[in-house]
Amino acid sequence: MPDHLTLRLKTLIITTLKLDGVRPEDIPDDEPLIGSPRFGLDSVDALEIVLAIEKEFNVKIGSSEESRQALATINTLAAYLRARPPGA
Repeated sequence: MPDHLTLRLKTLIITTLKLDGVRPEDIPDDEPLIGSPRFGLDSVDALEIVLAIEKEFNVKIGSSEESRQALATINTLAAYLRARPPGA
C-alpha cells in the first residue's frame, strides 16, 4: 500500500506541472525529480513545486540549497515535510 504523503506529493507535482498522461504510480519514490530524463523537470519546475508545497503544507522552504536537497526525490521530500511542523 502506498504511503499517503508520497501519493499526495506525486499528485501535487502532477497537478502543479500539468504533467498530462502521468499518474502518481509513474513517479518512482527514489528517482531524482529535477534533471530526470523521464520527466525533464528543470529549475523553473522546481520553483513551481516549492511554491505549491509551501502553500499546500504551510511550510517555508528557505534557501535554494535547502530546496535542492528537499526535492532530490519523492522520498527526500516526504522526509523533509515530516521533519517540519506546519507553519515552520
